[in-house]
Amino acid sequence: MIGRGRRTWRAAAALLLLLAGVSRGEPVRASAASAGSGPPERVADPVPAPDAAAADLADADSHYVRRDAGHVGSRADPREIVEAISGYERAAARDAESAEVRWKLARALYFFGTDTGADDSTRRTSYDRARRAGEDAIAIIARRRSPGARPRELDPARAAALVRGDRDAAPAWFWTAVAWGEWALASGRVEAARRGAATRIRDDSATLIRIDPLFEEGGGHRILGRLHDQAPKIPFITGWVSRDEAIRNLRMAVEIAPSNLVNLHFLAEALAHRGELAEAARIEARVADAVPSARHLVEELAIQESARRNLATWKR
Repeated sequence: MIGRGRRTWRAAAALLLLLAGVSRGEPVRASAASAGSGPPERVADPVPAPDAAAADLADADSHYVRRDAGHVGSRADPREIVEAISGYERAAARDAESAEVRWKLARALYFFGTDTGADDSTRRTSYDRARRAGEDAIAIIARRRSPGARPRELDPARAAALVRGDRDAAPAWFWTAVAWGEWALASGRVEAARRGAATRIRDDSATLIRIDPLFEEGGGHRILGRLHDQAPKIPFITGWVSRDEAIRNLRMAVEIAPSNLVNLHFLAEALAHRGELAEAARIEARVADAVPSARHLVEELAIQESARRNLATWKR
């Protein structure tokens, strides 16, 4: 256990060094060795940038799909996801107009912050970088449709109309909303709401629903429902928050994907917050007893642990 904690700390340190380097536009590599020892090594650019970017993207994808390798329960060993982040960062440095690279970077940074046991400061840094990568992806997609477009100045209906049909639109809006949500939780819900995070998440999830309501198994409804359940209701800032909207959207997510453990878990918690413990407990029991997906093993193991904690609490 001590050795594993030491590796986790070193990998987190390597990621922070990686983020510091790419923020200055410096291509870097976090090798398996560097994830456990020193700073990522700088790399040359021996092939044309587009080819190198494609190679880096493919390499990063290969590490991302192995992100749960070496996991202990719901905690992932960080080495594979650090390699994935490094590859996406290199690809982003070489291809300034790739939205795919940037939403995949946001997705990888989210996993690092959520599922590797990172400390609070490292998690906030990871989520902050994820939301910035997501914002970059959204801006790129909008430019592809209309040079000079400003999607952040459009309401969800017009933003969706602008980008609908672009293959990167749904994942970019989804992972940006996820990153904003996790950043808000890590930064403090009230403070994040005062800085406009809740409104941004609301609008991004509404845009995603208009782009593709089925994406990520009802992802837009899942995010919007969770937001209405978790966000503080602050007059003149988040007065639109509605627990009824939470239940409505989460039931829609479950209707779209009735076996998705996150959909079920979020609905159970929203019901519990309204005092509907009998239905909440039935749903959480389904979550706890399910066989986790091989594609999302660490993530679903974590959801099951949370479901079991809820069940134990609700029985008291």
